[in-house]
Amino acid sequence: MANELNYLTIAEASKRIAAGKLSSVDLTEACLARIAAVEDRVSSFILLLADQARAAARAADEEIRKSGPRSPMHGIPIGLKDIYDTAGIATTGHSRRMQGRIPPADSVCTQKLGEAGSILLGKLATHEFATGGPSFDLPWPAARNPWRLDRFPGGSSSGSGSAVACGEVLGAMGSDTGGSIRLPAAFCGTAGIKPTYGRVSKRGVLPLSWTFDNCGPLAWTAEDCAIMLQAVAGYDPQDPCSADVPVPDFRAGINDGVKGLRIGIVRHFYESDRPASKEAVAAMDAAISVLRGLGAEIREVTLPPLADYQACFRIIALAEAFSIHEEDLKSRPQDCGEVFRYRVMPGALVTSADYVAAQRQLRKLVARTLAAFDGVDALVTATTFAGAPVIRSMRSEANFADPPLTPPFNVAQCPAIAICNGYTSDGMPLSMQIAGRPFDEAMVFRVAHAYERETTWRQTRPSLIASPDGAPTAAPAGRATEDYATLARRADLSLPEAQLQALAEAMPHVEAMTRRLPRECDYGDELMNITMLLVEGTDNV
Repeated sequence: MANELNYLTIAEASKRIAAGKLSSVDLTEACLARIAAVEDRVSSFILLLADQARAAARAADEEIRKSGPRSPMHGIPIGLKDIYDTAGIATTGHSRRMQGRIPPADSVCTQKLGEAGSILLGKLATHEFATGGPSFDLPWPAARNPWRLDRFPGGSSSGSGSAVACGEVLGAMGSDTGGSIRLPAAFCGTAGIKPTYGRVSKRGVLPLSWTFDNCGPLAWTAEDCAIMLQAVAGYDPQDPCSADVPVPDFRAGINDGVKGLRIGIVRHFYESDRPASKEAVAAMDAAISVLRGLGAEIREVTLPPLADYQACFRIIALAEAFSIHEEDLKSRPQDCGEVFRYRVMPGALVTSADYVAAQRQLRKLVARTLAAFDGVDALVTATTFAGAPVIRSMRSEANFADPPLTPPFNVAQCPAIAICNGYTSDGMPLSMQIAGRPFDEAMVFRVAHAYERETTWRQTRPSLIASPDGAPTAAPAGRATEDYATLARRADLSLPEAQLQALAEAMPHVEAMTRRLPRECDYGDELMNITMLLVEGTDNV
């Protein structure tokens, strides 16, 4: 397996291509052969572009022979989460609402990856409009975890995680609103980075939350993520969220190690705020020991509770997601998947006062989180609480009830990478996050690369173990109270009883989160200007 071309890292493949020891055609054919062998089991792709990819690979080889590679991405096969617009190629958001949608232009990321010379193999499965899942009532199947096919691959960049892990592509673009790059990276055993807010243009990418959406790569290693991020990062004057800051060479110091660095451990997230499994805690302890052994100074860091980040994140994201999809949710809810309706419909009942309170809380949480970097160079915590759960056991209400480990760095808007730090007793990947100051992705890559070089986790690939799938876990019987039905009607929602029940199940969790939001403020308190606040802090990078 280790000698198969489709299992090369981007760094390895690009060196061979530049030296004339590997052709893009051979690399692309190896990936297409892998897709043919496993795709019926993992369902990573919703659209395969085999003929187009072969033509692009031939053109890449010809150009490289004549003038050398444009970049380390030249000739590298990749996939795009199906929320990235591709000119003349369907972009659906994995939703029946957009079946047949053909965008006229590429997203900025699609364009930049093309300019870098990458080979697009196809569009990858996601959860509907990147909301989370899994869903089993959409036109395309849900992606599966290649380590065990009955397990959840994470989301919403589910196909990106599974395709990279099982060697269908060398790298993939995902998006991260509350963890949708890092969770698939964690559950599928890959690397995946959420860059600083504003580092990568979102123009031409289907939105979910203007405040929290980020575009970033998943790949087998941290170094590969750095190579892909180099290709897509940069200021876009046509994206109002884009930050006009220089883009450094993300690999310039990647081999410098961690000796002398101060690394803060956010232990309370996974030990007391919401306790992780014994295996996940043990993997974190072992990873911290590795970093200490490499010469890092380990410090304990305390941040606000996970539940504070969760409340702030969910209320803002709910309101914005509903605003984006309001027209279709009201006029054609039957064309939306059940999970999508469950997760987005409560946004109709988030009040303007709740949204403003959450935005004010956002500014405070950003300030408190960034203050933690005054004494450390990077923060480390777990990515998930355990290995990947059984896919059919996933319950939508957990989206509101249980705070994940990933949203704190969406709220704080700083870069965070997920990398593998071990395996469970049944062979499922475990993961840790490394976060840095705004726009200091280079530090994040440096720490992650040092850890990966010192450990053996990158030497193991999944074997697509088949397991009984089981029946979906039924949601608890709920009853749509008249109060919620009345509120729904006031919000101009005409919902059948089943959807009112789902709304009634979700709303107590949403209301609990709104109660966590501070309401006391000065009338002069301003809301968040995320990009400007982060740019103001770049003097410390």
